[in-house]
Amino acid sequence: MLINNNDNKLKSVGGQAVIEGVMMKSPKNWTVAVRDQKGNIHIKKEKLTELPRFWKLPVLRGVVALGQALGLGIKAIEFSASKAYEEESEKGMGKFTMSITILISILLGIALFILLPLYITKLIGLLVHNVTDSSFLFNLTDGIVRIVIFLLYVVLIGRWKEMSRIFEYHGAEHKVIHAYEAGKELTLENVRNFSPLHPRCGTSFLMIVMVVSIMVFSFIPQHLPFLYIFLSRIILIPLIAGFSYEFLKFSAKWENNALMSILIQPGLFLQKLTTREPDDAQLEVALRSLIEVLELEENNA
Repeated sequence: MLINNNDNKLKSVGGQAVIEGVMMKSPKNWTVAVRDQKGNIHIKKEKLTELPRFWKLPVLRGVVALGQALGLGIKAIEFSASKAYEEESEKGMGKFTMSITILISILLGIALFILLPLYITKLIGLLVHNVTDSSFLFNLTDGIVRIVIFLLYVVLIGRWKEMSRIFEYHGAEHKVIHAYEAGKELTLENVRNFSPLHPRCGTSFLMIVMVVSIMVFSFIPQHLPFLYIFLSRIILIPLIAGFSYEFLKFSAKWENNALMSILIQPGLFLQKLTTREPDDAQLEVALRSLIEVLELEENNA
């Protein structure tokens, strides 16, 4: 989740749910807190590498933020898996196994969310000729199919017990950041009543990406060979991510605007599928992660 607070006294903080834990990121540092099977909380914390100003330019900064989020996410998940399951595996998941898992996940993601929607749209075009006659209709259909597949995917993985636990930590992450943004003291009592949904969540970012992709892909002629259309979608991912990031930042500044409140509703709806109400133990882990990263930020100021 991306947080941009207008109060200069508050640090910009974001987070991510991991296996039995939560990762938090501030402007200069990041931490991850994980609870093991004995109930102990383990902490990993590091300082972020300072990026040159060039990488902070509009649109480009969105690509950098996405790459950084993926890199930190992989590190956080690797740490959480090693601590959450250390009793089951003394060595945990090795780097080679993690690399293969990530590669397979990327390939499956491309196949499921790019190749499959494109192929289904081609089949629809054989039945409804208007789809193949218009680049806009073709790409709109492709985008709608992609969103439907994504929603089905989220619903299905949400039925998996382990993923449901991660969704609960996702809700815990949102609650503690809500409390922090509201200027509340970071205690269990204060965070319990906050919403597990947040308008600047990474889940909302994914919804924005899918909508922006429809607009960007509409400029690609539908009569091109299938392979060219498929490759263009992969090549344009960074550009789409960059524009989506800028919209997310813009929506953060105007979240109280009536029109913007309507535009962010699809993202909040999607979050209802990717968050669950956490228990106190999960809130405690999220609080610990946030407090640790804030202390690091204060010490390195």
